[in-house]
Amino acid sequence: MISPLQLGRFSVMTMNVHKGLSPLHRKSTIYELRQKMRNHHPDLLFLQELQQEHRGRIRRFGQWPLTELTHFLSEDFWHDWHYGKNVEYPDGHHGNAILSKRPLHKGENYDISAYRFERRGLLHSITQLEGIATPIHCFCVHLALFERGRERQLDEIIRYIDSLAEGGPTIVAGDFNDWRNRVSAPMRAAGFQEVFEVLTGAPAKTFPSLKPMLPMDRIYVRGLKIHSAAVLHEWLKLSDHLGITAELEII
Repeated sequence: MISPLQLGRFSVMTMNVHKGLSPLHRKSTIYELRQKMRNHHPDLLFLQELQQEHRGRIRRFGQWPLTELTHFLSEDFWHDWHYGKNVEYPDGHHGNAILSKRPLHKGENYDISAYRFERRGLLHSITQLEGIATPIHCFCVHLALFERGRERQLDEIIRYIDSLAEGGPTIVAGDFNDWRNRVSAPMRAAGFQEVFEVLTGAPAKTFPSLKPMLPMDRIYVRGLKIHSAAVLHEWLKLSDHLGITAELEII
């Protein structure tokens, strides 16, 4: 039974899963990813480049899941999920997803593409912790490869958050592609803190996974207390990014 002191605490994980493939696309990693994610028991899971459907993967790897990946990952573990399709092609599609141990009120997947050749989305859901009336707004993002595009996307993202979250507890997590850390200043101006910046002074280095040198993946929070954060270094062969986690609390 959760004590009153723990009632407002929960854990968050974010990862670019590289479409369920190893860094060089040589093997499927989706089964191992599912098990390792479950071992950490995150209450909220933010995923980018999730290969929701791909018929070619089934032909190539044989053991590729036959169901949608959100169903495969969440089955009998996470209560609810929300998927936003960003890129579609003949064999399937991929996008962002949020998985939750609590019910999700599914919002929209907003098109924040900065370029025609690079489709990106901002996925929005709302959840509530057990016994806590305050809703938590969750945004899963994957920003553009080029800085000018990220600047335009960030302006859009902050406008969406201001209109949807109305100052309440909010998480913005995902792959920011921001190796020069230009995102944090406008996010701080909007009232957000990045979990590793608060605890260590700088965002965590998560890319490339085999030798992480660039701080690409972030968890920004507003209206939440940050208790801890960690980089999942042991996952270096499961994607081209490392996952990160944080323990948070509603304040």
